[in-house]
Amino acid sequence: MTDSDAAPFDPRAMWEERYGGDDYLYGTDPNEFLRDQVVDLPAGDALCLADGEGRNSVFLATLGHRVTAVDLTEAGIAKADRLAEDRGVDVTTVVADLADFDLGHERWDLIVSIFAHTPPSVRRRLHQAAATALRPGGRFVLEAYTPDQIGRGTGGPPIPELTMTLDGLRQELTGLEIVHGVEIVRTIVEGPGHTGDGAVVQVVARRAGTGPSGG
Repeated sequence: MTDSDAAPFDPRAMWEERYGGDDYLYGTDPNEFLRDQVVDLPAGDALCLADGEGRNSVFLATLGHRVTAVDLTEAGIAKADRLAEDRGVDVTTVVADLADFDLGHERWDLIVSIFAHTPPSVRRRLHQAAATALRPGGRFVLEAYTPDQIGRGTGGPPIPELTMTLDGLRQELTGLEIVHGVEIVRTIVEGPGHTGDGAVVQVVARRAGTGPSGG
């Protein structure tokens, strides 16, 4: 069997398998950076990209946000629905590929991207779309692994092309003002999927204007 005979990599199948168990791969508590950044934001319309099993979208819903969670997998969305029901909140869930998902125009007060690692062409389109998808004053909150994460064995994609850098995000988030941006190594404890020191980039970006998210 040659390399050309091998089946192409199918990210959907991989994530369906990873989310297919009873346990939550990344736990049920929200991402720490997201939690710290949104605790004082007024409730609004929020979109969570590649939300997996729902830990972040459900958390936002408990704060009163009207949340839509998008993920590639049926298994992840089913667990997000279950978590929302367990927490007594409503989350609109959508199974969709971010490669062709329409973020809309001035639709959201908050867009969340937590470890939403996609191919560069998809990522660039998403980040460019975020500027017009946010309402004036809206916020974009992102945490992702940097290339320095490769080889640490504590989570994240195995190839640098799927990671992000602060310089790259400054170029991709055209139309948004980055009000907070760092690359750091921090301890991450998020279920069995993310545990240990992680090399991450953290960004909060804002669309100019005034609105529910401040300005």
